[in-house]
Amino acid sequence: MRIAVIDESPARAAVIREGLEASGLSKILVLSERIGLVSRIEEFAPDVILIDLENPQRDELEELFAVSRALARPVAMFVDQTDDAAMEAAIDAGVSAYVVDGLKAERIRAIVDLAIKRFNAFARLKSELAEARSALAERKAVDAAKTLLMKKRGIDEPAAYALLRKSAMDSGRKIAEVADALLTADKLMGGL
Repeated sequence: MRIAVIDESPARAAVIREGLEASGLSKILVLSERIGLVSRIEEFAPDVILIDLENPQRDELEELFAVSRALARPVAMFVDQTDDAAMEAAIDAGVSAYVVDGLKAERIRAIVDLAIKRFNAFARLKSELAEARSALAERKAVDAAKTLLMKKRGIDEPAAYALLRKSAMDSGRKIAEVADALLTADKLMGGL
C-alpha cells in the first residue's frame, strides 16, 4: 500500500511514518511543502492520503479539500483542536477519518484501515445512488414515451410498451434509449 503523508512539521510526520512502518507499510511519501501538492501526489499515486494539521487555517483546509476531491482516495485528517465547521467541511470534501488529538504511532494503522473502509463504503453508496438515479430517469423516459404513444396512436399502455419494446429489439437498443429518441423527436417536431 502506498501512503502519502502531508504535514509541514517534520516531527509530526515522523510519528506518522513510524506508525506506518511499525505496521509493515514502507511505501510512504512525506510532503511538507504545499507547492505543487496535487501533481506530486498524483505522480506518487497513493492508495491513502494522511493529512496532519496542527491548527488548520481556512486556506489550508480549502486547498487540502481540493486535493481530496481531485484524487478520490481515502483521506484521514489529524488535527489538534476540534472545530465543528472544519470537521463538517472535511466530511463534505470526502475526508474519511477526521481525528482530533489522536496522533499516536500505535493508532496510525487502525486509522488508515478505518479511512479505507469508510471511503469504500461511501463510494459504494455513491455508486448505488447514481444507479438508482439512472434507473429512475430511464423509467421516467419510458413512462413519458408510453404516454406520448398512447396519446398519438390512441392505444392503451400495454400496446404502447409493446411498441417501444419491439422497436428496441429491432434496433438492438435499450427501451430507455428508444424512449429518449422518441421524446427528442417529438420535441423537435414541436409536439405534433
